[in-house]
Amino acid sequence: MDYSDILYETDGRLAFITLNRPEKLNALSNNLRGELMDAMREAEHDDEVGVIVLRAQGRAFSAGYDLTPSRAADDDNFVNKRSHLPETGTTHPGANQWARHVVMTNWTIWELAKPVVAAIQGHCLAGGTELATACDFRIVTHDAKIGYPPVRAMTTMDMMWTPWHLPPCKAREFAYVGDSFSGDDMVQLGWANYAVEQDELADFTEKFARRMSHVDNEMLMYSKRAVNRQYETMGIREALHSGTEIQALSAARAAGAEWGRRVREDGLKSALEWRDGPFRDFRGAYDSAPKDRAVAGTTREEKGGSGDY
Repeated sequence: MDYSDILYETDGRLAFITLNRPEKLNALSNNLRGELMDAMREAEHDDEVGVIVLRAQGRAFSAGYDLTPSRAADDDNFVNKRSHLPETGTTHPGANQWARHVVMTNWTIWELAKPVVAAIQGHCLAGGTELATACDFRIVTHDAKIGYPPVRAMTTMDMMWTPWHLPPCKAREFAYVGDSFSGDDMVQLGWANYAVEQDELADFTEKFARRMSHVDNEMLMYSKRAVNRQYETMGIREALHSGTEIQALSAARAAGAEWGRRVREDGLKSALEWRDGPFRDFRGAYDSAPKDRAVAGTTREEKGGSGDY
């Protein structure tokens, strides 16, 4: 296949899909996501393939959704020709439909007939965590950093997966504060299967996937479907979709405009420093980041003098 933002190859019973925007920390542009879902369907269709491995080039699995103009798809080859978003069966018209769109996109992986194993190194943030969580298995490096910093100033999580994968207190910590957890932490919490050294990640993941690929395709399909249907009976579909409605509400809150204003006036990097400054991590670790900034939207002046909360 003629992909530009991913690599696709097969080796016996395995298909390897590789995120290939290392210079952008594999930020998830619409084109990359469209190519990724096309490659997932290609692997599903190939009778020789039993297991899919999702991995990434460079020092990060994914820094999250691309927040720059480069998020736009270059052409219509792998996205809907009307919406220019990965195909989900709807064009998602109207405002604040992003979360609904990404959750519906990730259901593609959920519904695949074949299991997907994610190999995760470096940063796995925001939308990167959502993509990884949609996979069936996760192998991480010990020092991987998994987190959701947008909840500090932007919106709630697009895909509220934490209550389904983490203990309640840690689900709340992840979803409220946006701090990063290490690969070792995420194994202990049950989100990841194994943590390994960086130089062992590729071999360990391949061995894990090849061991599973000894099972015939239909058996793997039915095993995956049986587990998925249990979660659906418990309400995971309705829960994740309801989370997208809350995300849309959070985008419309009084302080929500502050993030967009800073991006427009000061640029994305400056806005990220403002977001993370008090937390002193991610972009907030830079010397130029405002360490003691006021909380957005908490003063009358910041709300235009209305005094309304």
